[in-house]
Amino acid sequence: MPGREGGTAHGGASPGGPVAAPARPAAGARADAALLGFARALRAAGVDASAERVHAFLRAVDVLRTGVRADVYWAGRLTLCGGRDDLERYERVFAACFGDAAPAGRTVTAPRPPRLRLVAREGPVPRTVARNGERPLPPAAALASSAEVLRHRDVAGLDAAERDQLRRLLAAFALRGEVRRTARRRPARRGEVDPHRTVRELLQRGGEPARLLRHTRADRPRRVVVLVDVSGSMAPYADALLRFAHAAARGSRTEVFTVGTRLTRVTRELSHRDVDLAMAALAAAVPDWRGGTRLGELLREFLDRWGQRGMARGAVVVMLSDGWERGDPELLGAQMRRLHRLAHRVIWANPRKARPGYAPLAAGMAAALPSVDAFVEGHSLAALERLAAVVRGAAPAPVEGADRA
Repeated sequence: MPGREGGTAHGGASPGGPVAAPARPAAGARADAALLGFARALRAAGVDASAERVHAFLRAVDVLRTGVRADVYWAGRLTLCGGRDDLERYERVFAACFGDAAPAGRTVTAPRPPRLRLVAREGPVPRTVARNGERPLPPAAALASSAEVLRHRDVAGLDAAERDQLRRLLAAFALRGEVRRTARRRPARRGEVDPHRTVRELLQRGGEPARLLRHTRADRPRRVVVLVDVSGSMAPYADALLRFAHAAARGSRTEVFTVGTRLTRVTRELSHRDVDLAMAALAAAVPDWRGGTRLGELLREFLDRWGQRGMARGAVVVMLSDGWERGDPELLGAQMRRLHRLAHRVIWANPRKARPGYAPLAAGMAAALPSVDAFVEGHSLAALERLAAVVRGAAPAPVEGADRA
């Protein structure tokens, strides 16, 4: 990511000509990291926040009143959003990271001096005061920093307020499967000549010469199948993982199942746009919360009823589980090999993997691992963002910020 050392100092240039910018202090680097975390959250929500756009965002924030959330809001909206579809996602992510998004007509003053740089400070942080008498709000730097810290926290250790903020961030998630080429064609500026459309164009012109019309193969995301473990050992992570599954279920080619002592298809329950309604419907539909785990038997049931008939063929299958198996591990290993032959990719996300000294020694996890294409972590928001990238086709890599043995 390009740095921000190239920005000019707010005090102005020297009369003798341009001077080299001073080195970026550690506090400013931490503030930059917080804003980069906001950009990563936008990518997880489906906004195409490229490196060039993020660089423009950082430069714009450096010029504006960086402690004022209204300025940060408009700097990000004008540089990171590339189309109409991005605006709604941007609003959701901004509200989750900084509180309520700044309305267009709201005027917020910065603490004196008005050109104060964005810094991450230790200890008490100055508060921004609104002109219209609203409750004082912390500067955007502090809010972004707290959201960035939350991204790497283990879900099991969050308090109630942090869980609420995590839920708002998960509500902005977007999950799509790896793209594949289809046999269908779509109009394009480059590619092979489309003879049918070209001839129709000639006929419409009465035989007069016309430009050659072209087409290319259309892309389509692969189906995503998510299996969420809701057994007792997964209780600290179940809510966050199911909200992650709700984000996945908003796609048209996604299926979601819960596994514990029973296999339950919950795609319809999670299809509600409102996440709270979806979670309420799911709670009523799943009868085996916090029970035991029979992964081998339930995976066989899934393959017999749905997977073998087409649901798993060429799909990206995501298993969200810690791998604790009360049944026969050999059965789980056999069914995983069967699943691996059907699916395009099998991804296993284990929240326990991030713990220091973790090794896949549990019988179920050890039996399943040879048939897994990507074994990733699932304990934090950053880990789930990385999981979403792996589902889209990125190569698996260590989760940023995680403690590893």
